[in-house]
Amino acid sequence: MINYIEGRLVEKTPTYAVIDCNGVGYFINISLITFTKIGNTDKSKLFVHTVIREDAHVLYGFAAEEERRVFRLLISVSGVGAATARLILSSLNTNEVQQAIVCGNVSALQRVKGIGEKSAQRIIVDLKGKIEKTGVVSEISSAVNNIIRDEALSALIMLGFVKNQAERVIDKILSTERKDITIEELIKLALKNL
Repeated sequence: MINYIEGRLVEKTPTYAVIDCNGVGYFINISLITFTKIGNTDKSKLFVHTVIREDAHVLYGFAAEEERRVFRLLISVSGVGAATARLILSSLNTNEVQQAIVCGNVSALQRVKGIGEKSAQRIIVDLKGKIEKTGVVSEISSAVNNIIRDEALSALIMLGFVKNQAERVIDKILSTERKDITIEELIKLALKNL
């Protein structure tokens, strides 16, 4: 099994890269995220996932191990092949994919071409527990809480409340309330306390 390929970057397009490693040119399928991260350097290192089919051996490359890990999780879902997983990782970065799965955000996954409602739901159901076990959830939930906090604060400022006072009230509510509070609930509670 190939873990990574490091060598001279010979060719790079948004869908594949060719890396010359000791005189052998490896054709490696990549996502748009990896395409962006590679940049225009002469030397490149890609973490590889190998798919062996009856008619071909196909390499998929990733600029980061985290992206490869999410790719492998995605292809473990029934009905999601390597091409679909690469398309998902070209449309959403690894944090966005994990956040959509943990939060049950079907619409975020549906924005990816070729992913319907049932496929998005299957991905969420199959992978939510696996992603929660990795410990990434705490980072994701804090990012979600920051988004909820910022949106609620913005709404309160637009309603005419003073920013500092609104921030104190929102922070107090977030520290005492449950973790899955919605923006609407947060704004309602803040209005009661202002």
